[in-house]
Amino acid sequence: MALWYSVEVFDGATSALGWAEAWTDSLIGAALGCGASDWTWHSHPWGVVLEVAFGDEAAWEAFRANPTVAAALDAVPDPLTGLIVYRGRGGSAGATSPRRPRPLVGSGSA
Repeated sequence: MALWYSVEVFDGATSALGWAEAWTDSLIGAALGCGASDWTWHSHPWGVVLEVAFGDEAAWEAFRANPTVAAALDAVPDPLTGLIVYRGRGGSAGATSPRRPRPLVGSGSA
């Protein structure tokens, strides 16, 4: 089973899409070198999201420790608040299970 990890980059002084175009080959090459089984980019009005699937957490840690990845993450458009890295699918991936309807309250429950 693949473990998904996300890297969200927000627009800053420059466009996050421009950052993604500049770093995509390096990031995907590093991910494949560390054992990534799948990846996808998502573009949003506020920035971009890179989702990468690894077989285990050790592969993710190796990816994060890669000097190319560190250089890419240091070069994000907004270095103070423009980067979020976390486990799971990101951006607008939605909930892992659908919401259940809430019980009716008040006169609607009778």
